[in-house]
Formats: sequence, structure tokens, C-alpha cells
Amino acid sequence: MQKYSALSLLRNALSGHRDWQPAWRKPDPKPAYDAIIVGGGGHGLSTAYYLAKEHGLTNIAVLEKGWLGSGNIGRNTTIVRSNYMLPDNNRFYEWSMKLWEGLSLDLNYNVMFSQRGVLNLAHTPSQLDDYARRGNSMRLEGIDAELLGREEVARMVPGLDMSPTARFPVLGGLLQPRAGTARHDAVAWGYARAADARGVDIIENCEVTGFLREGGRIVGVETTRGEIRAPKVGVAVAGSTSQVLRLAGIERLPIESHVLQAFVSEPVKPILDCVVTFGAGHLYISQSDKGGLVFGGDIDKYNSYAQRGNLPVVEHVMSEVSVMLPFVSRLRLLRNWGGIMDMSMDGSPIITTGPLPGLYLNAGWCYGGFKATPASGWCFAWTMARDEPHPLNAPFTLDRFQRGYVLDERGAGPYPKMH
Repeated sequence: MQKYSALSLLRNALSGHRDWQPAWRKPDPKPAYDAIIVGGGGHGLSTAYYLAKEHGLTNIAVLEKGWLGSGNIGRNTTIVRSNYMLPDNNRFYEWSMKLWEGLSLDLNYNVMFSQRGVLNLAHTPSQLDDYARRGNSMRLEGIDAELLGREEVARMVPGLDMSPTARFPVLGGLLQPRAGTARHDAVAWGYARAADARGVDIIENCEVTGFLREGGRIVGVETTRGEIRAPKVGVAVAGSTSQVLRLAGIERLPIESHVLQAFVSEPVKPILDCVVTFGAGHLYISQSDKGGLVFGGDIDKYNSYAQRGNLPVVEHVMSEVSVMLPFVSRLRLLRNWGGIMDMSMDGSPIITTGPLPGLYLNAGWCYGGFKATPASGWCFAWTMARDEPHPLNAPFTLDRFQRGYVLDERGAGPYPKMH
């Protein structure tokens, strides 16, 4: 891996980076590979990396229809946490947290993981009781959780409306100190460079247009750059899952695609040193290293494949953030964007073999795909390499919806509804 001295960094900066070597190659697709990953986002890139690192499979292609990082990996609010309630999700997301804690060292690339803490606000006594229950569930699994009182929350987030006349009085909150944020594009670039260094071909502008079958088994894909064959094809395309699997003849899946918008304000001086979620609605907010307040809310309530949202959600999110942090109402909105969420019917992901021989599925991430990036790739790589799930992702099968074994985690995200 190329190393740069301070002098060479300065020389390249002043020369407009003319001599700067690309972080990953731009190879043409080969006719065949040992495995193909459809989707060049965080989950696809991490899967390829762990297939190479953990399982010794290096003859791998990652196929991305656009440019690397053009999907949800670059369109999220960067939150990383493992504050779930159900044991299956607790264990999975805590493994992801542990991978996050060593990720920059593992990839030899600074993903800017900042363990600033995630605080869930409670506005009613019953909600505070629910947080105590979830915190106890987390601690039983060895996950850090602290139940805070009103005064502790006020000291931690001085910008909150804690006045006696507050529309939604804050009674306390649940804090996960080890949670925080990471730089989303750095995560994509770090995994891409590390996978490329292990021999993985990352092929951009290569859209899958069909699947190759032999005797009912998937043996490759048709793309805009020709046919590519492989005995294992993994699909990790988030909100485009239904569209891609329809090309394989799979018409119905227990997921829907919705737009999730995100927003960033103009930069201001440091005011918010943790992630805060609004317990009376659906809002989460943090401050970036550039000073902008990064926040988001609920999905647009209609199915869509567009990477943009509509005004009602904008108005809803702005009203919530202004109620929770009144000073934000005086700031200007710098920009907003949207990502396509693949919303599973129980709020938990799908990492599984099938639904056809030779095909593997990684989908259903709802609001939480970014924080799962390391564990998702690690478990999906295990599943593809061994044709069986790891115990961490064994509960996340596709047939659980048919069997009735759902993992309903909708109430244990960062924004439980009021009772």
C-alpha cells in the first residue's frame, strides 16, 4: 500500500493532485469470478472485503450501476449505535459496534468514527419506563446503557427546551456512551481501497440487467458491460432490492421502498457534542465536524425509487427540531437529500441464502443500514462463503415472515412513539 510523506502530500496538493494514485483500480469486468456482489455501497463493499480477508476469496467482483458511494452509503445521517432491545438485534448490532471500534485500524483508513454518545429523550413516565427496560436488556448482553434524569440531560444538552412551559417536557433519557457517528463517504472509500488491495475488482457504471440461470440455479448476471458468470451472486442494493430481484423472477418480497430525507444546516460553533433523538416524534440530530447540524426524521409515506422527498416531511422535521432545540429555528438550511430505504415488515434486516440456489440476499435495513455496515458485510461474507448463516445473522432469514418468527424492533429504535 502506498505511503506518503508530509512533503509528498504538500507537493501533490499544490500540483492539483496530478500525480496522486487512485485509491482503487478501475478494471474491466472479467468473464467469470468466484463470487459477484451486486451493489457498490457500504454493505456490498464490506462483504467483498470480508470475503477476501476472512475467507480467502479474492476473485470477486463488486458491480455498481453508478459511481461508488452514490447510494445510501453517501445519503445518511451517519449514526452508529447498538441500543436495541431484542436479543437477536442486540447481539448483531453490538458486533457491528465492536467492528466499528477497530475499523480505522483494520482498513488503515480513518473513517472518523466518533464515539460521542447517542441520547434518546423521554417525555412521559411510561416512555422512561420503556427506556429502563431497553437499557436493562442491553446491559444483559454486555452493552453500555445509562438511564439519565432530567438534570443530567439538561447538563449534557444545554440547547434543549427544558423550560416549565416546554411543549414536550423532558423527563430523562437513555444514553449509550459508546455510540456516535462516522464519516459515511470515508467508510465507502476505506472499504473500497482495502478490498481492492486484496484483489477485489470494483466495477463502476455496470448495471445488472438480468440473471443467468442453469437448471434453476443462478450462475451469473447480465450487465450493461456484458455477461459475468459466478457460482455465487450476492445482492446488496438496499432500496433497489425489489427491482433487482424482479430480474431474477422474484416478484414478491416482504419489503417496501420509501424515501428517507436528511438535512444539514449552515455551520455554527460547537453546540451539540452527542447525537440526540426526539422521543415525542421522529427526529435525530448531531453536529458534524464542519459545524453543520445533521438531522432527519420519518420516511415519506409513499413507495418511491426517487432519491428526493416531498415538502410535508420537510415541514414535519423542521417543526420537531425547532420544538426540541429552539435555537435551530434561527439557522438557515444548507441542503437536503434523500435515500431509498428498503423497509422490512418487522423493522429487522434480511441476511440469508436464497431465495434461489446460487443467490444470496442482504436487504431490509429500514432506518439502520449505515450503523450495520461492518457486521452486515462480515455476516453476509460468512453466509456466502459457507452457504450457511453465522449465528449472528441466523435469525434474519427471509422465511421468518412465512413462519411467523418476526423480530419486531420498531419500538426499540432511537425514536419510540409516545404512549
